[in-house]
Amino acid sequence: MGKDAAQRILFLRDEIRRHDHLYYVLAEPRISDRQYDRLFAELKALEAEYPERVTPDSPTQRVSGRPLEEFATVRHTVPMLSMDNTYNAEELRAFDERVRKGLGSDDYEYVVELKIDGVAISLRYEDGLLVRAATRGDGQTGDDVTVNVRTIRAVPLTLAGLRDEGQRTRDEGLPAVLEVRGEVYMPTSAFEKLNKARTERGEPAFANPRNATAGSLKLLDARITAQRNLAFFAYATGEVEMKASGLRRQASGGRPATRDGEMATKDTGRMPVLHGGDAGEAGMTRLAEDHFTVLTRLKELGLPVNPHIEKASTIDEVIEICNGWAHQRADLDYQIDGMVIKVNRLDQREVLGTTGRAPKWCISYKFAAEQAETVIESIDVQVGKTGTLTPVANLRPVLLAGTTVKRASLHNFDELRRLDARVGDTVLVEKAGEIIPRVVGVRPELRPHGTKEFAVPHKCPECGSPVQKDEGGVYVRCINARCPAQLKERLLYFAGRGQMDIEQLGRALVEQLVDVGLVKDFADLYRLKASDLEPLERMAARSAANVVEAIEQSKTRELWRFVAGLGIRHVGGQSAQILAERFGSLEALMEADRGALEEIDQIGPVMAESIHAYFRKEDNRRVIRRMLEAGVVPTPPRKREPGRLAGKTIVVTGTLEAFTRPQAEQAIRAAGGKASSSISKNTDFVLAGENPGSKLDKARKLGVKVINEAEFTEML
Repeated sequence: MGKDAAQRILFLRDEIRRHDHLYYVLAEPRISDRQYDRLFAELKALEAEYPERVTPDSPTQRVSGRPLEEFATVRHTVPMLSMDNTYNAEELRAFDERVRKGLGSDDYEYVVELKIDGVAISLRYEDGLLVRAATRGDGQTGDDVTVNVRTIRAVPLTLAGLRDEGQRTRDEGLPAVLEVRGEVYMPTSAFEKLNKARTERGEPAFANPRNATAGSLKLLDARITAQRNLAFFAYATGEVEMKASGLRRQASGGRPATRDGEMATKDTGRMPVLHGGDAGEAGMTRLAEDHFTVLTRLKELGLPVNPHIEKASTIDEVIEICNGWAHQRADLDYQIDGMVIKVNRLDQREVLGTTGRAPKWCISYKFAAEQAETVIESIDVQVGKTGTLTPVANLRPVLLAGTTVKRASLHNFDELRRLDARVGDTVLVEKAGEIIPRVVGVRPELRPHGTKEFAVPHKCPECGSPVQKDEGGVYVRCINARCPAQLKERLLYFAGRGQMDIEQLGRALVEQLVDVGLVKDFADLYRLKASDLEPLERMAARSAANVVEAIEQSKTRELWRFVAGLGIRHVGGQSAQILAERFGSLEALMEADRGALEEIDQIGPVMAESIHAYFRKEDNRRVIRRMLEAGVVPTPPRKREPGRLAGKTIVVTGTLEAFTRPQAEQAIRAAGGKASSSISKNTDFVLAGENPGSKLDKARKLGVKVINEAEFTEML
């Protein structure tokens, strides 16, 4: 190729990297989007003309064009452990007292950072090139999500100091190996835009930005991830290996440390030094002498570091900073759920050490649930899949915990009466667990004149059929089994990710299928043809074919998913798995008598009666027969050898990092154990995640052993 073209390619790459850094990291754009697009298009055209000049770190190579089959598992060289939580000033002072006693001195300071509500990631750079990105996972191992993280413009593919001048050269100050720990997150503006687009396509909206981020990182097609506008903040380092000489390194994807934490340096020309890491990163390497300087060095290397980081010389200053951000967080374009407080000096961190699951030199301060004041504009009544009528408040839109809230559940009519919430009332809305909006209080002194109590319906608002209240319960139900609203909710539940996992079957499509009479029960789904779907709104030939294909793929889902999808009252995913394991086939379950069901541990008489009654109804049996005739063949559970948890009863409580609760319970059963929902003296272990609640207290009172997620993973 011509010398001029080669130099132009190098210039364009560096120029695009510079503008990416200015825009995505420093928020200081210097050129318009149109000018940037011209630079990018020119580079892409030159690389197409001279493909031998394409390198993996070129800005044009961020997005992989080929979907993955699955994610590989990566072992972290330095573990990524969790942090202990605090919830008030007194607990922060207790933490400070432990630090003082541990160091035997008052000579220390803290660094206070925002706790970004995203997904923890470890980036590995070798000689300045990004070679791997992995999720935290269980702290010891995570998923290799490199192809998806490469799409995040804020993540540099090459560190500052590395220049492409025809062949790889590097600044001698650049580490030979640098693992950067940080948080991938979705800005609130990007989250709202994504949910708006999903809703318009009839797809379910994400509950919050963190869920959207986690889902985006686990997509097998990086082209979709690239459209999600994810961002990144670096907050620490893991393994750091400095170069002792000018020798160059072949990018390998990583080499683990030896057992004593020192690097194997034979024939490498490198020297191990001490670390500047974060939670769980036991003393191994060091980029600087204190954490604040580590963050400064990361910024110099071109990595985005949150600008709102402060030093504090006393715990009183820490508390003042935390209180300030409890009020300021609404001004940010990303969600934070607290603050992180770290001892600054790295040598003092080594003195303090770690417990089995968390460092003693840092702690998380969690904000109280955020509340907002707004007005109820109207109250609707929704009909659920089992006929339950739920009052829902339509609110004057209000920003709460980073998202705009327009609706909030009032749970049931007894709760509505207790709150005495009325149309026109000013109410307090809170996000339970920062996810689900709920009305928690009413300001009666602001109530407009002439408001009336909301009347409990005597008829179903959808089909006009009579309703009745559960005997001894709080729920009011529509008793018409053919109610269209119930059918829509049952179909959505049946197709949900935790049941039959029919991805293409969203709310907008289900509503059309029911409204035009194409689907009257589950079995009708399996008789749909593309030609039936093409006349529907927003449904072209390709879309219709995709829907039919997704339904076809669901025909061989596991038996427990099929049972869960039927929507039998009181039967959720865990109960469905227990039933599938016990009976082994759909036919055996359908013919089981009440006594056989009651004998199963964790089923109980109420659930047994519900299951037995469901399979005795001829309408239900007819629908199941029609599904089987249409080719649905639920896959029976595999016979398993006794696992490592055979005979052990484990209760899962709190929020886990690597598992949802159903996943953890399924893993327990897969290993031969019993996943229980209640604690007794017969419980062997309680697996406790974040915010474990009262179950943790009960476990301690009963003397039941409590394990963390890392210990649980090791058991598996």
